[in-house]
Amino acid sequence: MLLASVDKALYNEANFSARNKYMKTIEIDDELYQYIAGQTQRIGESASEILRRLLLGDAKANVTVTETEAVPAKIAVNSNIFDLLNRQDLQAESSVVGRFLFILSTLARAHKKQFHKVLEIKGRNRLYFGRTAEELSEAGSSTNPKPIPNTEFWVITNSNTTRKKMMLTETAVKLGYSEQDAERIRDLL
Repeated sequence: MLLASVDKALYNEANFSARNKYMKTIEIDDELYQYIAGQTQRIGESASEILRRLLLGDAKANVTVTETEAVPAKIAVNSNIFDLLNRQDLQAESSVVGRFLFILSTLARAHKKQFHKVLEIKGRNRLYFGRTAEELSEAGSSTNPKPIPNTEFWVITNSNTTRKKMMLTETAVKLGYSEQDAERIRDLL
């Protein structure tokens, strides 16, 4: 991932464009990107400001978090999908199934240790998530299971868009997101 993409993904596009003409681009892996995004202390803090604060101890970049800015205790997450989601990549997915898998993959990346909780999400008569295609195929007819990219999990994909949105909402809630953020995730589809 490019560091400029970190800036663009985390912060508003107008400020990014104005700053970008003076910025250099470096490539970083997803794990480092997650770490940098997780070090954000205020809305609008750029990747450059985060790195300056972390690496150089720059007093201008130092930010003190007030009580009103503290993250609620309910969300005990490794990272946050909104920190990791690249909207350009999401928009590049032309099909609903492609976007569905992309969002699930991003949730899995943000919550590696908790993502197994999706296995608890089931319909009345069928499984929605599994560890193998066979497991999902045996649990219902015409499930059309597909692997969630970069995970060991599979998901059924023959359900309608409304059902996929419900599955995304339930997944987000299981991973500790508020109802409001779960709805934002659902609406990405």
